Amino acid sequence: MASKVTTAQTMELAKARQNTRRERWHSFRSVMTQNKAAMAGAIIIGIYLLMMLVAPIVAPYDPYDISLEDKLTPPSMEHWMGTDDKGRDILSRILYGSRLSIGVGFASVLFGAFFGITLGLVAGYYGKWIDTIISRLLDVMLAFPGILLALAIISALGPGLINVTIAVGVFSIPLFARIVRGSTMEVKKLEYIDAIRTLGANDFTIIFKHIFPNVLSPIIVQGSMRLATAILSAAGLSFLGLGAQPPSPEWGAMLSSGRDFLFSAPYMALFPGLMISILVLGFNLFGDGLRDALDPKLKK
Repeated sequence: MASKVTTAQTMELAKARQNTRRERWHSFRSVMTQNKAAMAGAIIIGIYLLMMLVAPIVAPYDPYDISLEDKLTPPSMEHWMGTDDKGRDILSRILYGSRLSIGVGFASVLFGAFFGITLGLVAGYYGKWIDTIISRLLDVMLAFPGILLALAIISALGPGLINVTIAVGVFSIPLFARIVRGSTMEVKKLEYIDAIRTLGANDFTIIFKHIFPNVLSPIIVQGSMRLATAILSAAGLSFLGLGAQPPSPEWGAMLSSGRDFLFSAPYMALFPGLMISILVLGFNLFGDGLRDALDPKLKK
């Protein structure tokens, strides 16, 4: 009899959670559509993502095609953003470079989120000595400034976009882990978790089926904010010569090449720098909007 009562209570709790999720979705959509800054950020991100998809179609030239006769040509109708010191069309290189710069940002955040979420869930759910070990490991990682930790990793692995992705992803791990750990510790104390455990659900099911969906909000907010930092960090490492290598059209590498021509051909550095700045601004605006919509503590 006790089992039947418990099952009925669990079903009622499940229905209540579904209704709560619908209400949260309507509230989220309402807050986001009313936030003009967040919508502006979403439009910027959408334009950049579209740029990634249509780059091979709309790029007027081959981004690797060298034409020394046309080198350092200022912006014109033929070359809208001019050409670099090797005669390559800057607009074409920026279009193709969006795939590299944005791709590295997304890949590094996914890398850091995967390991950070896993560690945070395990530490928050089990607690005790497991939590202590994981927390101390995260403290060690947080003791190093992110960019210095990335430099140390690249020094060990060598330059390249893949290694930059790993390096930027590694210093994102403790940020995700700490957020997920705190949220997991709150969710695991709720009544429906005790009811599910009483019915015989194993730890894996409880963690990934019942706890993880309820800690997604802070993960999404952190991920959107972290994308801006990841793209900026990857571009900075490429600017230092530790990321994308020539002749790659990655924006940070293009910015590095353009610094030698700031007075004779400032557009070489101007356009890649603008592309990075606008994209980072878009992610920050969108991330702020997500935080306002998903974090109940910030709602007035």
